This record gives sequence, structure tokens and C-alpha cells, in this order.
Amino acid sequence: MDLDLIIGIGGLVLLLVLLALRVPIAFSLGIVSLGGVAVLRGGLPAISALETLTFNFIAHWSLSAVPMFLLMGNIAYKSGLTQSLYRAARMWLSGLPGGLAIASTAACAMFAAASGSSVATASAMGRIAIPEMMKYKYDPGLATGTVAAAGTLGSLIPPSILIILFAIFTEASIGQMLIAGILPGILSGLVFAAMIMIRCKINPKLAPKVEGGVTLTEKIQVLREVWPLPVLIVGVLGGIYSGFFTPTEAGAGGAFLAFIIAATQKRLNWTVFKESVIETCSATAMIFLIAMGGIMLTRFMAVSGVPAALSSALGPYGLDPVILVIAASVIYIFLGMFLDSLGLMLLTLPVLLPLFEASGADIIWFGILVIKYLEIGLITPPVGLNVYIIKGVVGDSIPLETIFKGVLWFIVADIFTLTLLIIFPQISLYLPSLMQF
Repeated sequence: MDLDLIIGIGGLVLLLVLLALRVPIAFSLGIVSLGGVAVLRGGLPAISALETLTFNFIAHWSLSAVPMFLLMGNIAYKSGLTQSLYRAARMWLSGLPGGLAIASTAACAMFAAASGSSVATASAMGRIAIPEMMKYKYDPGLATGTVAAAGTLGSLIPPSILIILFAIFTEASIGQMLIAGILPGILSGLVFAAMIMIRCKINPKLAPKVEGGVTLTEKIQVLREVWPLPVLIVGVLGGIYSGFFTPTEAGAGGAFLAFIIAATQKRLNWTVFKESVIETCSATAMIFLIAMGGIMLTRFMAVSGVPAALSSALGPYGLDPVILVIAASVIYIFLGMFLDSLGLMLLTLPVLLPLFEASGADIIWFGILVIKYLEIGLITPPVGLNVYIIKGVVGDSIPLETIFKGVLWFIVADIFTLTLLIIFPQISLYLPSLMQF
């Protein structure tokens, strides 16, 4: 075996060891990548690659969409624009079997479309929806599992930060990637809702019927309280879809629109603004550090020849998109049990992306599948970041194993959705094909 290839494989093994030792993902990626390039090409070329590659990546104008969308979500959340979401969903959907769980799913989807973050969605909605479901004697596993799983919709429903980073990393169209997430995101939510209804119809004890009807007048009245969020979402997605502004401009426009809406509703003050900016800066720094490590790993993999060797080893079947999708499914679902979403994406793309490009597979379709894999990883044991977010919300009142048992049904639903996305690529590709440029 070629020495360069041995060093490349050894680097990947060392990276996994560092991650298992809980070394931060950004530092793990940076240490292995920089050290690997230094061993293969020398110290000066490694330093030069660190300077040029990371600067060129971070200086990419499209990346300015990341802090702008984060700021939009933080302003919407901190100013209370999302507070009435769950109440509206509960009033309209509580009559269905498992209605409060379905309402939680719908509210999570709406919140995700404003925040772009799965963790933020699970954390915020967990504090609102879980106590309400527990109040009506819902099964603890169903209540916590619903919010943990529905929170993952923030990875897929635009404006998703993961989708933006995937598009920049792969040089795909950010606008098309964002729009491509709409139908798969809606499909994921509908499959969750259908699964909840079926389970609660078969076993009503999971979700006792909520007593006390709500009048049509009350239902219409509550919709008047949630108009800011739909306006914000439609403004951002409509502008991207119509070509009125670029995705980068949409981030700035969304943040400005959230600012204006919060101000007109007298919900914006100095504290809200300061906390929103601080959290945006902190999240942006973390994301950019990991992205810098990921771009260095790409160079290390290219220099070592691991992607080329893997493609050659797979032989004629290696360029079959179906074989690649099956292989990617196994890799992502397995590693998703141990790694966070952003780190997992930037760890695997340097190896898998060249294979998918060589096979002729549509990169936008591949990107949506990757994001769906990452969603599943957010709730699979033993790591399951969203599960631990929910555990932090409920404290000692609900055991961790109960939450993990609760999300198992949602993992099955996610795998069903993923199968549909693989068999019918047009679910992901239809809306991007209609976009105006």
C-alpha cells in the first residue's frame, strides 16, 4: 500500500480517537489535517495551506449568510415572536389523536424555519410543549421524543445553517439548496404527524383526549398573534425562490425584517438586541472554527489520495449512485451515533463528495440526503444531541432512557422518509428546478 495512503488512513483513525477522547471537533480536525499535510508535504507547505485555504474559505462572501440567519433567529426568539406558536398549533390540532404532540411537531417546524437551528428549536419548544403534554397525562416518552425529533427539522427546513455550509463547501447553489429543503422538511413533519396519529389511535393511553373545546372565534383570534413569524418566513423564502435577492442578501434581509417586526410590536429593547448579537457571535465563531478544520481535512485527504483509492477499491460498482447512497447511509447513521452534525458533515464530505461527483449524482439531491442523515444522528443513541437538550429541559423528572425509547419511533419514521427521498429524488429537486435566475 502507498505510504501516502497509509498516512491518510492513519490520520482518519487518529481523528476518530481524538473525538472519542472528547477533544473539540475543531481542534481535532485542525491537528490531524495540519499534521498530516506537514508529514506528506513538509512544514512550510502545511502552514501555507493553513493560511490560504482557511482565509479563502472564511472570506467567502456567501458565508455572511450564516451570522445573518443566526441573528434573525435570535432576534425572533429573544423578542418573543415565537411565543404564541405552540398555543396556535394546540388550538387547531388538539382534537386529533395525539393532537398536542402533532401541535408540537407543527410548532417546531415553524420555529425551525425562523431559527435555522435544531438545538435552538428543541431547547425552546421543549420548555413550552413538554409541560403542556405532561399536564394532559401524555406518555413521557411520546412527549419528550416528539420535541427531540421535531427539533431536528431545523436542519432541513430553510434557512438551515447546515444546508448553507454544505452548499458553500461543495460549491453548490445556496439558493437551490435552501429551497430544496422545503418539501423534504414538510414531508418529514407530515410523516411524524402520521406516525403519532396511528400510534395514538391504536393505543389511546399514550395521549388522552384533551377535554374542553375551542371555538372558531378563538382559533381565528390566536392566528392574529402569530402573523409575524409567517411574514418573516415567507419574506425570506419568497425572496430567494423568486430571485428577488440572493441567499446572502436574504440573510441580511431576514435579520432586518425580524428587527423591524420586533420593534413595531414593541418587543425590541437593548437587552434583547445585546443578547441576540452576543449569541450570534458565539455560534458563528464555533461554526467557522469547525469549518476551517473541515476545509483543511479536505486538503489532507486530497494529498493522501484516500478518496481516489476508495473509488478505485470499490471498482465499477463504486460509481453506482445506489451503491454510494447505501454506503453513505451506513457511514452517516453509524458515525451519527457519536459525532455532532457539523463535525460529521465536514469529516465525511472530503471522502464521499469526490465519489458522488464522479458518479454523476445530483449534488443538491445528495446534500438533502446528507442533511437528513444528520437529522437522524441528532436523536440516535448514545450521543443524540437533541435528546440531551431535552434531558436538560426536563431535568430528573423523566429518565434519559425514557427519552431515547420515545425517539425510536421517530427514527423509524425518519428512515421511512429517507427511503422516499432516495427512491424519488424529485421530492428534493422539483422546487429548485422552478427557481428564477
